[in-house]
Amino acid sequence: MARILIVDDSPSQLVGIKRIVEKLGHDTVTAEDGAAGVEAAKRELPDLVLMDVVMPNLNGFQATRSIARDPATKHIPVVLVTTKDQDTDRVWGMRQGAKAYITKPFNEADLAEVLGQLLPG
Repeated sequence: MARILIVDDSPSQLVGIKRIVEKLGHDTVTAEDGAAGVEAAKRELPDLVLMDVVMPNLNGFQATRSIARDPATKHIPVVLVTTKDQDTDRVWGMRQGAKAYITKPFNEADLAEVLGQLLPG
């Protein structure tokens, strides 16, 4: 069982993603924006981060870059989970350090596949 940090400014998205992750057998920690997500990643050291992109304070691209470049958190895979579905968004997200990119809306099987690829064991 992994501990997964979910970062999303939409309460309904946060609850929906949390429900799916917990149904897949993982523990969750949540944050409501990119800045809080970076702080939670440093404090909690989760096994993986699911990061929205369009958020106040610090967007998901900026937060991903911060997590990926910090020596304390760079080992944590970040998966961008967003409505931004353009190829340029995907390329930019991966260049910021994301390990995968999921477009909303997504289904449980999509998320389970990505978690299976990125989580140990």
